[in-house]
Amino acid sequence: MLKDITVSFAPHIGKPYSTRSIMLDVIIGLTPAMIAAGIFFRLHAIALVAACVISSMATEGICNLIRKKANTLDDLSAVITGIILAFSLPPAIPLWAAVIGSVFSIAIGKMVFGGLGANIFNPAMAGRAFLTASFGMMMTTWTVPATIDSAMPQISAANAVDARTQATPLAHSKNAQKAQYGAMELNSSTSDLFLGNVGGCLGETSALALLIGGIYLLIRKTISFHIPAAVFLSAFIFSAIAYLINSDYYASPLYHLSSGGLFIGAFFIATDPVTAPLTRRGMWLYGIGIGTITMLIRIVGAYPEGVMYSVLFMNSLAPLIDKLFKRIPAGGEPNA
Repeated sequence: MLKDITVSFAPHIGKPYSTRSIMLDVIIGLTPAMIAAGIFFRLHAIALVAACVISSMATEGICNLIRKKANTLDDLSAVITGIILAFSLPPAIPLWAAVIGSVFSIAIGKMVFGGLGANIFNPAMAGRAFLTASFGMMMTTWTVPATIDSAMPQISAANAVDARTQATPLAHSKNAQKAQYGAMELNSSTSDLFLGNVGGCLGETSALALLIGGIYLLIRKTISFHIPAAVFLSAFIFSAIAYLINSDYYASPLYHLSSGGLFIGAFFIATDPVTAPLTRRGMWLYGIGIGTITMLIRIVGAYPEGVMYSVLFMNSLAPLIDKLFKRIPAGGEPNA
C-alpha cells in the first residue's frame, strides 16, 4: 500500500506556494478594507497604515542587522503585521503611538522568538495589547467617519454621541445601558455596521469589505474555512442564547457578528498559519475558543471587545491543541 509513497524531509508543500505569494494574497484580501477605511476616515487611514507598515519593516530590518541574519523583508510578513495593526487602532491615534506599537509587534512579538514561523503570539495583536495597556485613553477615543461628519470629530466613551461608534454599542449590550437608546434602535443599525458607516477601529468597521477579502482568500485557498466558520458559528450561538434570554438587554446575533473586530479576526488574524493549529479538528476547537471567548468578554466581561484577548489566549493554547490532535503518519501511529 505504501510502495508508491515517497517520504522526504520537511517542509512538505503540495502546491507551488511561497511565503511571499501567501502574504501577497493576504494583502490583496485586505485591500477592500483599506479602500473602505480610506472612504470613511480619509487621510487618517492613509497616514496610519503608512506609519505602521514603514515602522514594522524598519524594525524587522534593524533586528535582522542586529542578529546578523539575512534580510527577510521580501517575504512581506512585516507589511501584513503593519496593516493588521493599523486596522486594529482608532483612526485618530497619534502616529508616534502607532509607531511604538509597530516596533513592539515586530521586535517583541516576532523577532525575539526567532522571526517568522517561530513566534507564539500573533505579532499585531501583541502590539495592540501593549498599546491598550500603555495608552488606554488613546485606544478608546473614536472618530466619527467622514460619511457622517466631514469634520470627523473625536468622541469618547463619556459622550452620548459615542452611541454611533463601534465600541459603545457592544458595551451597551452587557452594561444594561441599551434602555437609554432602545433595543429596536440599537439592533436596527446593523446595516450601518455591516457597511462600515460607524466609528471604530480603522479597518474593522466594514464587515462587507472584510467579507469580500475573506472570500477571496478562501477561493484562493490561502486559508481554509474551518477557523472562520468555527469563530462565526460559536459567536452566533453564544450571542443568540443571550438574545433569546433577554432581547431587551442583549444585542442580536447579527449585530454582534457585524460589529467590532469579529470579521477581521476570523479571516485575517485567527487564520495566521504560524500561530494557529495544524489539524482540521484543532482548527475547529481553536476557532470555537476564539468565538466563545470573544462573546464571553463582550456580554459578561467589562471590556467592550474581546477579539484581541481571545486570539492571544488561543494562541497560547495552540501547541496544546496540536498535541491533542496529532497527525497520524502514513502506516503508523503518532509519537507520544
